[in-house]
Amino acid sequence: MDQRRSSTSIITATRVCSASEIIGQSVVNPEGESLGKINDLAIDGDAGRVAYAVLSFGGFLGMGDKLFAIPWSALERSTEDNRLTLDANKERLKNAPGFDRNNWPDFSDRSWGSQIHTYYGRTAYWEQ
Repeated sequence: MDQRRSSTSIITATRVCSASEIIGQSVVNPEGESLGKINDLAIDGDAGRVAYAVLSFGGFLGMGDKLFAIPWSALERSTEDNRLTLDANKERLKNAPGFDRNNWPDFSDRSWGSQIHTYYGRTAYWEQ
């Protein structure tokens, strides 16, 4: 089976996919409310794994939106409707530690990363 897809096709059931399949995907909460879209992925090259998905939330047409580093383990992929689910309501996301397009955090800073993982109730990926 061909694992590639066009921008309108469904992600295959495999656990391995390309970054382009994730970037641009919609993120919803369990209630189905839109939380934004995946803007980018942060890869830990030493560990060889996705560390964070960068979620764009708020704003209008990409202006005024806030970015959030979401631990990859906090997202659940759906192969049925080509989206990701984050167990957080909009208010929790609005209060989450975020950043703007011109001031990205140091994703390799373990102290910062620990705070992000704790906020989303996840064990830091480097401790697993």
